[in-house]
Amino acid sequence: MNVLVTGADGFVGRHFCHAFGGVGLADGAGAVDLRDAGRVRAAVAAIRPDAVLHLAAHSSVAASFQDPAQTLAVNLTGTLHLLQALDAIRFSGVFLYIGSGDVYGRVEEGDLPVREAQPLRPRSPYAVSKVAAEALCYQWSQTGGFRVLMARPFNHIGPGQDARFAVADFARQIMEMRLGRREPVLVTGDLDVTRDFSDVRDVVRAYHLLLQRGENGSIYNVCSGRERPLRSLLEGLLQTAGVQAELRTDPARLRPAEQRRMEGDPSAIRAAVGWVNEISLEQTLTDILDYWEKELR
Repeated sequence: MNVLVTGADGFVGRHFCHAFGGVGLADGAGAVDLRDAGRVRAAVAAIRPDAVLHLAAHSSVAASFQDPAQTLAVNLTGTLHLLQALDAIRFSGVFLYIGSGDVYGRVEEGDLPVREAQPLRPRSPYAVSKVAAEALCYQWSQTGGFRVLMARPFNHIGPGQDARFAVADFARQIMEMRLGRREPVLVTGDLDVTRDFSDVRDVVRAYHLLLQRGENGSIYNVCSGRERPLRSLLEGLLQTAGVQAELRTDPARLRPAEQRRMEGDPSAIRAAVGWVNEISLEQTLTDILDYWEKELR
């Protein structure tokens, strides 16, 4: 398939294109801004894809509070521009919209693991934009002329992730210690929350399978089905790197309304396309540390 990958230069997009190929949304002037309907339409007409993996988004929760209008402009209106551009070329392939597990908002522990039927309670402009764009995609699946499906990925980690994210930040700090560039003091936020982590390489394989066999109008959690304390990942990184460090909590990294536990239910995607996580957590942590060692040397 000729797969158009929006956000091809991002963390997930790079892994998808490396594993399965793909072309980014670009024209002669460079990457196309989803907010520019004319450029989006021209670029899509030039590429004429067989399938679309729509990853591009404003993804910072903090930034979405600072400028919710821009988050909505990219994540909702940008998705509309892309769908309209596909209609204009009489696209007849498959469109996979990548949402977020954040759409579930606060989930009571009795409702874990989270299933796709869980009510959506977005708690940030970012999550609102994802709910709205997902609703738009569902509408298109019912009234448009091509197959549209939606994914809700939970936390994913792996080599190449930006240090703005907790596990990547831990790995960078640990490798700086091992290389003698930092005192053995590791700055953290709340380590006692749990999250459902998958390796990004497993996640992009899920997307590839969904592009091939996902059902029109369906929504799929992309998750491991296992909750892990963030502390256990940090301890795994330290053990793998052979580093000992004092752990120091930074109050600025604490979130007063933090979801304490999170675990997703991957039953739907497993039944639909047979996807399961294949990469062990130990391998993921090793590969993340190797990535930061190469970056820092």
